[in-house]
Amino acid sequence: RPRSACAGCTWRHVCVSAAALLVLAATVGLAVALGLLLRPPGWYPETSNNRTGFLCDDRATCILASQVCDRVSNCRSGEDEQEKLCSDLPRSLPGYLVFRCSNPTYWVYADQRCNGMNDCGDCSDEMGSLAACPPCGSEWWSCSPVLYEYCSCVPRRLCRDGVQHCLSWSDEYICRP
Repeated sequence: RPRSACAGCTWRHVCVSAAALLVLAATVGLAVALGLLLRPPGWYPETSNNRTGFLCDDRATCILASQVCDRVSNCRSGEDEQEKLCSDLPRSLPGYLVFRCSNPTYWVYADQRCNGMNDCGDCSDEMGSLAACPPCGSEWWSCSPVLYEYCSCVPRRLCRDGVQHCLSWSDEYICRP
């Protein structure tokens, strides 16, 4: 009699444990499917223009890297301007929000890399090996070297605007807006 009672007790524990595991697995599966698993603030989803961003505490709003620590609260709770995050730029920012220029004393926000502008001052954010930018798109005119704030491409809207942007003047004589 004690053996059958013990065997029944063990079987009951197995059934209860299996049922509890099934409920837990179903809960986790549902949370994953609905995107409700806890993600830490600042988790970096892709923003609407496929740039790495900063996820606000509401877990729905994603802002561009350059909107973090810009003295404007872009998240409802203001977590993008918290002192802990903004106290010692760029060291206090998560690495995915920062692009380090070839000159180690300079940095830019990650979404400023490959934007066509010379944000680093030496074009390392546009042409450097760490930048890995795609070639100029159809909205850009390729010429190198470029003068002023651009690196290897000039926006076509600046073609034939009466201002030299390419050292070769090709933006004024060859390029069509």
